[in-house]
Amino acid sequence: MTGCSRGERARQSRPGNWVAVASLTRCGLGCSGSRSHSGGVTSLDLTRLPETDPARAYHYRDSLYAADLITAALVHFDFFSGLAKHPGNAEEIGARFGFAARPADVLLTLCSANGFVERNAEGIFHITPAGRDHLTSDSPWNLAPYYASLKDRPVTLDYVRVLKTGRPANWGGAQDSFDWHKAMEGEDFARMFTATMDCRGRLLGPALAQALDLAGRHRVLDIAGGSGIYACALVANSPGLLATVWEQSPVDRIACTRIAELGYADRIEVAVGNMFQDRFPADCDVHLLSNVLHDWDTPEAGTLLGHSFAALPAGGLLVIHDAFINAEKSGPLSVAEYSALLMHSTQGKCFSTTEYAEMLERVGFVPGTYTDTAAGRGFMTARKP
Repeated sequence: MTGCSRGERARQSRPGNWVAVASLTRCGLGCSGSRSHSGGVTSLDLTRLPETDPARAYHYRDSLYAADLITAALVHFDFFSGLAKHPGNAEEIGARFGFAARPADVLLTLCSANGFVERNAEGIFHITPAGRDHLTSDSPWNLAPYYASLKDRPVTLDYVRVLKTGRPANWGGAQDSFDWHKAMEGEDFARMFTATMDCRGRLLGPALAQALDLAGRHRVLDIAGGSGIYACALVANSPGLLATVWEQSPVDRIACTRIAELGYADRIEVAVGNMFQDRFPADCDVHLLSNVLHDWDTPEAGTLLGHSFAALPAGGLLVIHDAFINAEKSGPLSVAEYSALLMHSTQGKCFSTTEYAEMLERVGFVPGTYTDTAAGRGFMTARKP
């Protein structure tokens, strides 16, 4: 069996950038701290959720860069004044301001979610009264001078470049030579980033597992599964369910250790390989893409969905777990803000439910419905006929 990689980090640097390793490891073998689920006690109960709402605590991290994107548009491009004078569709607006398609889409969604712009039934974006009053140069209440003192913030300047080129900036404002996609192949960065995503998954994983009906399913393939936290949450909440976590090296070793620490080494395997180049394992009737597709643009996301469709058996289930933009691409605001962060640092964005349905249909899936889980996240299912 061959394998694959995980999430906000765009684990596989780019399609074709590393050679796949054909490997399958039972986590109970050769992993420090290994113990079976039945024989060990873990301090992390993946069947339990907090009694309090995590949304606000998540929001500050997820929305961190949104103000810089608005500042770049307002101060560096006088975007709102231009839109007030010349409404247009997304393509026309991108061409007028010299924006690449992906960042232009993220900016327009963020502005729509804030009520600064709106799109009519013909797909034409117009400035709203609020946008005209507070963000255009002709208004006596124009706030551009107020924002101008922030125009040289590093992330604001990053957005000027990303809007023009479509290429992501560096992760967390790291030095110019840093490529975080490539860095995931290094032990130190991979361990740090995987631990970050594991922390997030301790809540999001059980929230997904408790909302998702996997009755009658046998094995989940957690594609780009990171530490394995989502696979662990699914098997913890579904007696009899097995899982395979598919990751690149060195994340596979991190996952192996973490799965053993949590006590699920007897129910979860780890496979290693390249999700863009290798065939997906054919022995799983459920595929999970959790916080993976948002690291990639539409062509790459479509490639991964096509690989999933090819590998699943008839009746197989695909689960996309992520932060979703609504069908109208007018919010939710928290997700539009998170999409700004992803657009800055990865090749992706938060896709809308409509965009996912279109991508799924193109490769042969029958799209299902969207379900909310926790902290602005949710999941969308699809079935292979």
